[in-house]
Amino acid sequence: MDEGSYQRFADEAFRRIENGFADIDPDLVDCERTQNDVLTLYLAGGRRCIINTQRPTRQIWVAANARAWHFSYDEARASWVDDKNSATELYATLTAIVLESASVTVKF
Repeated sequence: MDEGSYQRFADEAFRRIENGFADIDPDLVDCERTQNDVLTLYLAGGRRCIINTQRPTRQIWVAANARAWHFSYDEARASWVDDKNSATELYATLTAIVLESASVTVKF
């Protein structure tokens, strides 16, 4: 995938994630773009989830609850999938992280 396509897909993913939290009470989950390529979810109990782009590998990385995932864009599926388990998808992973920490269901 070329740099332009990667950036377009990553930008869309970040917009979709930010929009998913637009109507969520920030006391439960607060989504903040802390840098251009980094989103931080502030979760209940002081937990955090960090979502960031990795341009050299053309991935989106997620870290939360002492775990990490590396998602690559699968153009055939039009989805961000985990490198270690292609059944694991970005938005489903974020939904599970938020549900576990804040008991909130997010729709992306």
